[in-house]
Amino acid sequence: MRSNVIVSRLSKTRWMLRIFVSLVLMASGGARAADLGIARQFFSSDSSATIEQPQGTPRAAIVRGADGRILGHAFSTYEVSGSVGYAGRPLDIVAAITPEGIIAGAQIVAHEEPILVIGIPRDALAAYVAGFKGFDIRASAGLKQTNDLARGPHAVAGATITSTVIRDAIVRSARMIWRSRSSAAKNVARLDRETLRRSSWPSLLAEGAVQRMLVSRSDAAKLLGTKDDEPDKPFIDLWLALATPPPIGESLLGQRIYESELAKIGPDDDLVLIGATGLYSFKGAEWRRSDSFNRIEIIQGGRTIRLKPADHTPVEALRAAGAPELREIALFRIARTSGFDSTRPFRLDLDLGTPAAAAGPAVVSLDYRIPDRYLIAPVVAPATVLPDKAAQSTPDQVPLWQDIWWARRYEIGVLGAMLALLGGILIFQDTVIAHGRLYYRLRTGYLLLTFVFLGLIANAQLSVVHVLTFIHALLSGFRWELFLLDPMVFLLWSFVAISILFWGRGVFCGWLCPFGTLQELTNQLARRLGIRQIEIPFGLHERLWMIKYVAFVGILAISLRSIITAFQFAEVEPFKTAITMKFLREWPFVLYAGILLLAGLFIERFYCRYLCPLGAALAIPARMRMFEWLKRYRECGAECHVCARTCTVQAIHPLGQINPNECIYCLKCQANYFDHDVCMHLKRRTARRQPLVTAPVPNSANVRSTGAGDAT
Repeated sequence: MRSNVIVSRLSKTRWMLRIFVSLVLMASGGARAADLGIARQFFSSDSSATIEQPQGTPRAAIVRGADGRILGHAFSTYEVSGSVGYAGRPLDIVAAITPEGIIAGAQIVAHEEPILVIGIPRDALAAYVAGFKGFDIRASAGLKQTNDLARGPHAVAGATITSTVIRDAIVRSARMIWRSRSSAAKNVARLDRETLRRSSWPSLLAEGAVQRMLVSRSDAAKLLGTKDDEPDKPFIDLWLALATPPPIGESLLGQRIYESELAKIGPDDDLVLIGATGLYSFKGAEWRRSDSFNRIEIIQGGRTIRLKPADHTPVEALRAAGAPELREIALFRIARTSGFDSTRPFRLDLDLGTPAAAAGPAVVSLDYRIPDRYLIAPVVAPATVLPDKAAQSTPDQVPLWQDIWWARRYEIGVLGAMLALLGGILIFQDTVIAHGRLYYRLRTGYLLLTFVFLGLIANAQLSVVHVLTFIHALLSGFRWELFLLDPMVFLLWSFVAISILFWGRGVFCGWLCPFGTLQELTNQLARRLGIRQIEIPFGLHERLWMIKYVAFVGILAISLRSIITAFQFAEVEPFKTAITMKFLREWPFVLYAGILLLAGLFIERFYCRYLCPLGAALAIPARMRMFEWLKRYRECGAECHVCARTCTVQAIHPLGQINPNECIYCLKCQANYFDHDVCMHLKRRTARRQPLVTAPVPNSANVRSTGAGDAT
């Protein structure tokens, strides 16, 4: 009954917040359209350049020189691809692309990225975006090109994820504009190289994107003039697909391999995927010693295209859901200069060998034609309807997060091992804590790993900014791909969400917060150096708790009016200064973080106790935890106060109760619970089990020798 009431109240609160946010957005006038006029400055060689009204699909404006020739096309990334930042807010960059496929310039005009609001200098951001001038979008940067200009600018230090988002917005939008405009003058259909969509193996088969040819052993025996003892088994089961369109290529190869192969080809070149299983190999062995594959070739009309080893990449496995396991898979790059036209039908000829009674080889053929859905009809007249941002934003973001996850796969592996270890510690905590010395060493080692790996290496510091982003996403339209852009943060939040239900908010604060671990480790060092600790009276301590809850509620309320202002107030967290940017900031931020760490030398976890809005945000849903794992005796608080005095954050009431809102789950009280040398209850129980020691009884002789005079 209580849970139903809570759910009902949460639902009402959510709708009230959504209405309030809508009113605020209406009052602010909504998002403004980007001014494409600033694109004139990108063409400095022609000071008299003019810019026309945006038109077409995708929407772009023509920039013309004084002589009337087209210098390029200016566009807004938000209008073209619906680009949004990591915070889920609009990210708008005005850029221009030349007819040759070179970015003429770029300038950011609107963003609400938390890391860029405060912390990253405006000059650094402007220089990064401007650095895309000269970028050749016809090939992916870094793989085909060799000079620094072609690779594009380096990511902004401390804002790697946001830099990746900006780069993706510029490059993908520029490619969409360039491909649509470069083909507009041709009155022919072209291959759709822009639409991004993931498809399963059955879907690709059903639409004809993948074609199959099965040659049984009996069929091969007839062609070769031989006999086979197992005629029903496959001689070769051959599969063929044109992998150039992203829905086919990305589905079959995965984002990483597909993007890598695109980087090796020109804008009009193609990718052909061939896979097979069975007794016969379509590659053979001769190709290693020759300049072409002698068993396969592509035939289109009267043209024969031979496949060369230098233009082929072996593939380990197909990535599409439901795809079969194939014995060998190869991806071939086919240049447009070979005469191959991917919009027309073609066939793959496979040489099975030379029959004994024939002069020529036995050849089987697999016909292929790209489905019409992957072709774009000739452009008759440019449309003026603005494309739907919502429909375009998701496809552009999906490949980006997948690429980021693959690039950080080793960090993800280490984090997965850390979370698995912590889960084991929490589940089997009684067994671990029973070995006191082992537990303290294990905890100290884990804290060091959290600070060094999660903090300094992976920059995986959770923040109240993430909480605000999540709340606003629920209110304005939740999209998983935005949160998947940072795999470390996503996995941490997933673990924290689960741990809150089982153990409360303390699991993150006590084990996985880099800044929290830094405070605890420095305080341990201070104690070893003999620095005297300040004990705050519990009455005052209990009232200081309120500060962090007020801070969180205030930041949340401000975010409903202005997310930018809320991000500025979120600087009450020193996480960005101490962990993300490693103290490389302006001196006021460094001084503030330093003061907090200094206070933590005398009052353990001073910031966590009184100022942390993230801890307050986690404490609110932690009230719904389902289990009570921490154990107490009757004597706790009444006769013994050992745990209360040694509690890391003073979360134990003088009467013995543990406040779950403040507990960081360090398990020190549980270590005392099992320690026979510390716990009063265990000491008394041990004493009761000891046998009583009785005085020796005097013998009768001694009694008789004692006279009355002695008694007196």
